[in-house]
Amino acid sequence: MVSRFWILCASSLIFFLAVSSAPTVQGQLFDVRNYGAGVDGRRNNALAFAKAWMEACQWSGGRSTVYVPPGIFDLPQVMFTGPCKNPVTFLIEGTLLAPRSPDAIKGDAWIIFKDVDYLTVTGGGLLDGQGSYSWPHNDCDKNSSCRPLAINMGFMVVKHSKINVLHSLNSKMGHFKFYAVEDFNVTGVTVTAPGDI
Repeated sequence: MVSRFWILCASSLIFFLAVSSAPTVQGQLFDVRNYGAGVDGRRNNALAFAKAWMEACQWSGGRSTVYVPPGIFDLPQVMFTGPCKNPVTFLIEGTLLAPRSPDAIKGDAWIIFKDVDYLTVTGGGLLDGQGSYSWPHNDCDKNSSCRPLAINMGFMVVKHSKINVLHSLNSKMGHFKFYAVEDFNVTGVTVTAPGDI
């Protein structure tokens, strides 16, 4: 009788942990792994993320969520563009790694959201700009014609949106850039970088 009780308790605990660790999602979930994203360091995760975004953005059945699960995902430069048919949540629970080389990112931001309304970027995940590989190439304090390095995440022409609970680490140049945004809230964001660069 006791062993059955403990088996029942253990089963209930496992079920509770599985349910409590699942992402809280409203509407349709678009998991980047279903589009080919992986943590093996050899995949074109930018293509997989872009495909997940495109389907989520065009989902007409209500709110959609692009889901980045726990794990470390190498991510080349990527742009997520709208307009989208409904509100979109970009839920990052894992770690996104920027390319090490500053030359691998054209323009001024590594991850860009453009022409999107009612966007939420959240999940408690980490954006790692791997800036330590680029900082030695930054001579802007001496060279007025230097090439600026990349910012971790940029928002261009984005309205009625928010970043909530995200960690940005060691950007190449800056952490967040906002251009022509309107009604945009930032809460629960942590930025970590050395103070001597």
